[in-house]
Amino acid sequence: MMTMCRDASRVYFYYKYPTMYSDSNIVFNCIQRAHGNFLENYPQFLFLLLVGGLSHPKLSTFGGILYLLGRIVYALGYSTGDPQKRMRGMFTHFGNLSLLYASAHFATNLLGWF
Repeated sequence: MMTMCRDASRVYFYYKYPTMYSDSNIVFNCIQRAHGNFLENYPQFLFLLLVGGLSHPKLSTFGGILYLLGRIVYALGYSTGDPQKRMRGMFTHFGNLSLLYASAHFATNLLGWF
């Protein structure tokens, strides 16, 4: 089954608002959970991208692209209905770690620790 966005999956599976999860359809639940997981992690990503980009713009660009590609692979794997396929997007953490490093380096330089 092709991957679809959250609202399109509501139309496809005939689930009206405010129903968040289905009792019988695991594919719909996986699509909802992938979307919810992205929304939970997006503010931290934007903060680290902004702060890290102030001192290391190229590293932050690479980390941001790697993070977003990992999130896409994660969502595509999760929305198949087999939650184990979401593990293919684990490389998103490398992008997140590079953003964390760039942000920490900026903070320590700002504080004059190094």
